[in-house]
Amino acid sequence: MMVTETGLDGTRTEYFEVECVEPTLLALLRELFEEHWSEVIFGPCIEGAVFEGRFASRPRVSLLDGYVTVQVDGDEGWHFHLCIGENRGSSGLPTPPALAGRRRCARAAFFRSLDRADRPGSWGARMWNGAGEQMMTVFLPNPWIDPESRRYVREPDWARLTLWMLLRERFAGVPAEPPPVHAEPPVTH
Repeated sequence: MMVTETGLDGTRTEYFEVECVEPTLLALLRELFEEHWSEVIFGPCIEGAVFEGRFASRPRVSLLDGYVTVQVDGDEGWHFHLCIGENRGSSGLPTPPALAGRRRCARAAFFRSLDRADRPGSWGARMWNGAGEQMMTVFLPNPWIDPESRRYVREPDWARLTLWMLLRERFAGVPAEPPPVHAEPPVTH
């Protein structure tokens, strides 16, 4: 199922929904961060703040009490947690059901952002908690951005959409499609 949301600036985002259950989300996160870690940029992406993180080496994905942890062993001193399943807490400090429901991922989707002229400009996956707050955005390879220089290019490399198409088909059930008709760069800022 596709849902389209229109931003206050007239841009649109198309969302392709993913079944929001622990096994599916865990498989998606393992695919993104254990198999394609060098190709993705991730972090919260909300109005007024965008964090763009990258791993310098392959992270490990683990699961405990409904929380997935993504971390790199060794000197890289940071990691992150996402609640994707049932969070019970401990016997001494059980998690109240209302809090567990708020923490847990309640919506996950692949997305494609379109500028005001309907030119696609970014592709990725996004997750929201039970309160509708964004948990994380993962940007997938972009045909308009050179992966080495991280700069916009004049001619898109549509092959960079392969990962997005494959993951979207596997996790959202949306078949691959031909590259966009528009071959002019999107307006991004």
